[in-house]
Amino acid sequence: MRASAIFLAAIGVLTSTPASAATFLFNTDPFAGSTALSTPGRQVVGGEPFIIFDPAVDQFAFDPAFFAVGNSVSFANDVVGNLATSGLNVIVLRTLDDDANAATAFGAGSAATLLANRITGDGAGFFIYFNSGLDLPRLVYSTNLSDPTADLKIVARMTNFAGNPSGLSGFSSRNFVFAAIPEPSSWAMMLVGFGIVGASIRRAREKAGRPALEPRFS
Repeated sequence: MRASAIFLAAIGVLTSTPASAATFLFNTDPFAGSTALSTPGRQVVGGEPFIIFDPAVDQFAFDPAFFAVGNSVSFANDVVGNLATSGLNVIVLRTLDDDANAATAFGAGSAATLLANRITGDGAGFFIYFNSGLDLPRLVYSTNLSDPTADLKIVARMTNFAGNPSGLSGFSSRNFVFAAIPEPSSWAMMLVGFGIVGASIRRAREKAGRPALEPRFS
């Protein structure tokens, strides 16, 4: 996944996207290799990558072909009691003191149940919550946010927020994109295409007796 982020960073340089931004791509079946969807009751599938995520510039990109969330982001960042009861597909769950300091660790299942008790409209979606046992936030995909037995896939854990639950306030809808994601080979072809165009422009300028445009670094 980090390699994909680097690929997009390279594309970003060519399209004036800030080079420091990273896009974390997810375009495979989240439950591949598990029996979660065929096993009764809630199953929580882990194996997530450990990442550093900057809400000021970074994004999560999900392909709707593999995540049943539609093509548009409906976002909320709040405590559970302030959330809409339907229509959301990305939630940053801000916990109250009594949630975070419960007798049992506040994990993905606890967060999903809290959301299911609030949300009445069926629909898959993502949520970020702060895991009290791990002391950091994790991004989770739920097959149905309103169902307390829905299967969950832990998508990523964000290690740079360790010990900082208040850091969740920095997340916004800009951090999430739902769109078809080309295979890495397609990105490679795009990069080759940019290279061919650049070479053609350089040859044309040289033929016209003008110096080729060379990259400048400062």
